Amino acid sequence: MAVEQHGAQAPALAGGQPARTGEQSRIHNIGYRSYDGPRLGRAYARRSLYSQSLRGAYGLGRSAKSKVLPMLLFAVMCVPAAIMVAVSVATQANDLPIKYTDYAVIMQAVIGLYVASQAPQSVSRDLRFKTVPLYFSRPIETADYVRAKFAALTSALFILTAVPLLVLYVGALLAKLDFTDQTKGLAQGLVSVALLSLLFAGIGLVISAVTPRRGFGIAAVIAVLTISYGAVSVVQAIADVQSSTEAVPWLGLFSPITLIDGVQTAFLGATSAFPGGHGPSSGQGVLYLLVVLGLIAGSYGLLMRRYRKVGL
Repeated sequence: MAVEQHGAQAPALAGGQPARTGEQSRIHNIGYRSYDGPRLGRAYARRSLYSQSLRGAYGLGRSAKSKVLPMLLFAVMCVPAAIMVAVSVATQANDLPIKYTDYAVIMQAVIGLYVASQAPQSVSRDLRFKTVPLYFSRPIETADYVRAKFAALTSALFILTAVPLLVLYVGALLAKLDFTDQTKGLAQGLVSVALLSLLFAGIGLVISAVTPRRGFGIAAVIAVLTISYGAVSVVQAIADVQSSTEAVPWLGLFSPITLIDGVQTAFLGATSAFPGGHGPSSGQGVLYLLVVLGLIAGSYGLLMRRYRKVGL
């Protein structure tokens, strides 16, 4: 319903009746109706936000320009695996050129670029256009929003890193390599990239949630992931050259990708990419794993605090 007024209202007369001057107010029925359908609640809203965010991480449902970079990075991740498979089949090799656990470490620059491009896309626009309070005006709550965004980016990263491993696995079976060894290697690789996806998604979202400006978010994520890895690698190399090999594993605690490298070296049978191959021992690997899990939990906690403030 809507009220429309025309003309001017004269002062009230002595008897309490308003004086009429011109046309009076009219009431128009413009068709507003109450909603009597099913209320799908928080779970449906959370699933919808997760689905939308996951699709958006690959540009689905968005403009053609938005699809170019994520699809290009996905192709870049898969092409080397396909080439390795082709070489193994053609040469009838007895094993794949690399282990499944090594692939993500080798391709870490591509993974970092993907996180830098998609983490700000996931959250920065909501902050920039101030739509987060609108989400929270519905049944969805802060925890639902954070979990949906975290799960969506983690899933997108897992797809990015797991599909090349599946390409390697299928190629290994086509090359008639040992089924048991390849299946074990694939399982170890999937566990590794699952941890990597959780860690990188958490770091990327926390950094991106600080600023509504997407460009700043991209630069900050690249700086944290790339500069930390470069700095740690250089210091590890210096320590190895100076025969301080016992310091090499401890230095790996200060970069996200070297943390994953240390965990998979200690527990998943991976070959360490540290200088000289001086990966952490099993005891040090426990510390690596605790740091990784702590960073994942800490990222989730920081996101919750951030969005509680934004939603006020």
